[in-house]
Amino acid sequence: MKTVIDGRALTTGDVLAVSRRGADGNFARVELDAGARAAITKTRAWLDANFMNDEAPLMYSFNTGVGLFKDQRVLMRDMAEYQRKSVYAHATGVGEPFEEDVARATMLLRANAFASNYSGPSVALVDRLLDCLNAGLCPVIPKKGSVGASGDLAPLAHMSGAICGFAEAEMFWKGVRMSARGALAAAGLAPEFELSAKDASCLINGSTVSLALAALALEDARRILTHADVSLAMSLECLRGELAAFQPRLQAARPHAGQAVSARNVLRMAGDSKRCSEPARHTLFPDEGRDASKPPPPRVQDVYSLRCGPQVHGPAREALEYAGRIIATEINSATDNPLVFDNGAGGYEIISGGHFHGQYVAQAMDLLGMVMTDLGSICERRLARLVDPVMSYGLPRNLLAGKRGLNTGYATVQCSMSALVMENRTLSMPGSVDSIPGKSNAEDHVSNSTWCGRKARMIVENAEMIVAGEILLASQALSLVEELAAAHPVGTGTMAALNAVRQVVAPALDGDRWYATEMDAVLNLVRSNAIIAAVEAAVGKLEV
Repeated sequence: MKTVIDGRALTTGDVLAVSRRGADGNFARVELDAGARAAITKTRAWLDANFMNDEAPLMYSFNTGVGLFKDQRVLMRDMAEYQRKSVYAHATGVGEPFEEDVARATMLLRANAFASNYSGPSVALVDRLLDCLNAGLCPVIPKKGSVGASGDLAPLAHMSGAICGFAEAEMFWKGVRMSARGALAAAGLAPEFELSAKDASCLINGSTVSLALAALALEDARRILTHADVSLAMSLECLRGELAAFQPRLQAARPHAGQAVSARNVLRMAGDSKRCSEPARHTLFPDEGRDASKPPPPRVQDVYSLRCGPQVHGPAREALEYAGRIIATEINSATDNPLVFDNGAGGYEIISGGHFHGQYVAQAMDLLGMVMTDLGSICERRLARLVDPVMSYGLPRNLLAGKRGLNTGYATVQCSMSALVMENRTLSMPGSVDSIPGKSNAEDHVSNSTWCGRKARMIVENAEMIVAGEILLASQALSLVEELAAAHPVGTGTMAALNAVRQVVAPALDGDRWYATEMDAVLNLVRSNAIIAAVEAAVGKLEV
């Protein structure tokens, strides 16, 4: 697979293909569009001809210092050293390194920004980024230390030092952490790369680490939301819930698009269910103290976590659509400073601006974090019902099939999921409203976008586990009562989801097991989209 960048048409799907290994175990390769290459080369030639002398007008970060040294000229004889020192001065990141997909997405997004031909880098710099990507190199980029304006300076400086082969920088090569020079040489690239004028500023400006986090979190959130519709359908079957609340005419009375999509997805999976019916509700599952001769009380309407599923999943879906528009624009934007524009008269004009400010990304990630927190919360309430016979309308306590007392069942899985919900509630507090001035007040308002992206990613990871937990417990519940409720089959789509789980996780029919193993197994199913693929093979495409 190959991705061609031109600064205009990159998608979050492309970012995933380049930053994460595909089914074949490989990353998508990246090339620079021929037209973009020609445009960058032309612009750079003009800049070199007109600004590579000590009499040229001052251009911020090209032939001047940065920050409060913006009026200090850098002489041509010092230019190469200035580029190096600009990177060194900003390499102040702290903490553990970012994961491989974040580092790779960062390199791709920086190169794509250059491809738009507003930044003025040397074309050799763009090639260097792509060469590192295509060689499978991964810079060691500390997670902490950026405020999201003037770009992600600290983490991008660590990335820059790595691709340039600075002695202090490090890279991962085939899973081994080593010196950047050693990794570059092992990958067959020149161990050192010399930056030209403005190259350092191009590299370290822009909130690109924030954007990498956002693009990955967004795509993961979209996938998780579809799985949450699956887990909702499965829980409805387990609890013999009402399907009337998902009818199209009811959704049309409050015509929110996202809500309607979730309702349609549930009906596509469970619409032909016989388990969600009044006769099935009279099938009493054995549990202690229950008088099977007495009919259960009428179920006039379901609890909120079931009945209001579309009203919670729907807003999350629409929030992700909004965040998606923001991220799609950012992916194909030039975000460093200053920017270079064709003046229409054979030359170029250089304009200083503030596109490096990450507020768009920060606010989008705060919103994404909040809605994914709420999604995880409602999923946890459904799975909590499954382990409690009072709330499950008689499912076996703790979904246990073995000897009671000797065995405990799945109640502890619910406990772990509740811990993730609580984590997310804290993490979902907005970070985009926080700002501390820096650099002698030269940066007097910052976005905090990198932290917003980092915590959104953590929230999404937790929500993914919660949704997988609901699918796991719902599968156990359905398997436990399979024979007893055989006269009331579940929906075609629900059965397909259950069968997908059962291909990798057998039902626990003999008591407790190492539950972490099956939790991880279902999590991997969610990540691979195997459950969605099985459902869609049975009932057709689910809406996203």
